[in-house]
Amino acid sequence: MGLPLEEWFAGELTAPLAPVRDDPPPRGLLSRVNGVAVLLVGVDVLALVVMASHAGLSGGWAFVLACALLGVRASGRIYRRRLWLSWLQELPRSLATTAIAVAAVGAGVLALGWSPDVLLQLKAGVVAFVVVSEPARSAVFAFGRWCRRRFDRCDRTIIIGAGEVGADLAEVMLRHPEYGLRPVGFIDPEPPGDRKLPVALLQEDLAAAIDRLGVGTVVVAFSHARDSPLVDAAVTAHRRGCSTLVVPRMFELHQDGPDVERLRSYPLLRLSTAPTNRPTWHVKRLVERSLAALALVVLSPVVALCALAVLFESGRPIIFRQVRVGMDDHKFVIYKLRSVRQTGVDDSDVRWSVEGDSRVGPVGRILRHTSLDELPQLWNILRGDMCIVGPRPERPGFVRQFSAIHELYWARHRVPTGLTGLAQVHGLRGDTSIVDRSRYDNYYIANWSLWLDVKIVLLTVGELCRRRNR
Repeated sequence: MGLPLEEWFAGELTAPLAPVRDDPPPRGLLSRVNGVAVLLVGVDVLALVVMASHAGLSGGWAFVLACALLGVRASGRIYRRRLWLSWLQELPRSLATTAIAVAAVGAGVLALGWSPDVLLQLKAGVVAFVVVSEPARSAVFAFGRWCRRRFDRCDRTIIIGAGEVGADLAEVMLRHPEYGLRPVGFIDPEPPGDRKLPVALLQEDLAAAIDRLGVGTVVVAFSHARDSPLVDAAVTAHRRGCSTLVVPRMFELHQDGPDVERLRSYPLLRLSTAPTNRPTWHVKRLVERSLAALALVVLSPVVALCALAVLFESGRPIIFRQVRVGMDDHKFVIYKLRSVRQTGVDDSDVRWSVEGDSRVGPVGRILRHTSLDELPQLWNILRGDMCIVGPRPERPGFVRQFSAIHELYWARHRVPTGLTGLAQVHGLRGDTSIVDRSRYDNYYIANWSLWLDVKIVLLTVGELCRRRNR
């Protein structure tokens, strides 16, 4: 259920502030486990066992229905981390995901021409599932709220912005620990001097404070500083593995939605976790390395022919090696087929583009126009230096230069670099806008999904076909 009735009507000013502990708990594996989510999964598994044993379903159909229910409910974010532990708030989502799973299985039964008796068994099974799971889910939410209040099972939280909104959020967190947030400090470059803050104002940078205090959540609120780097703070929290909640502008008029949490009357937008922390990211890396290994075998005759053409045109070396910057500013050596004739001076680290360079011969122009010169980068993907899809890697000198000039260029290094990327399929290759590239790369990271990778690969194939036909 939601909060007790008396808490809804009690004035916030009468509620005592919970004390803040000075000793940060260790941020080990157990501290990162969402206990409520684990219990919710256990409840559904128990309900599935009861369904299979009392609904009369055959073993095969019981297994199919169980997989459908768990899969749809997981994709519907029934087991997600949440602030507001309210059974009534979650009831529509829970019933909707259950109905979708049963409808999908029922459609399969009809398509396969099975007996109508199976549909009756499915109906009995879902009724048994709902009757068992929903009361148990209500008990889990009540137990979670009690543990947060009684045992301080809360995420230690830093608030970015010590203005009126930030200070009010901290007071709400202290009065209502059932929401699972424990404020431990503010960070604000220009804090207001006319208000006493409920927790300390931290003088260190956000990354150091997260590590020192064992912080698990960062809340980005408003700040009095006009040029406050709120976006930089959100990216930093993202990279440190923290949950990031953002107070939206005009929050008084903001509606609830799939990614909106509620802290009493405050809506908070929950930013998605870093792509590299999601299970689907490991699927991406496994698939990409497998495809890179297969492509190296299948395309080895093409690479050999290109290498011979380079050898006949300009001699050795055939492979061009260059240091590039990857994820978390890690440097690695990238491999390409050499498309520029060797001279006495190597200006590859300081020259931005070789377009129109007289040192590029006919073979080099063909290799660059068809992107065949980049085939050896499949070895970088197989080694784990790069991905097939990701921001393009750049040379260290240009990374330093662009990071100093262009806003959030540095943030594109939150994920591994790639052979192709969202910026490239939108025409941003060669001597094009660095600002636009950076925006596309950060958009890719913020919206990453396996389907986005597939879409970029398909657009890359289309782009290569159009370039070859020009």
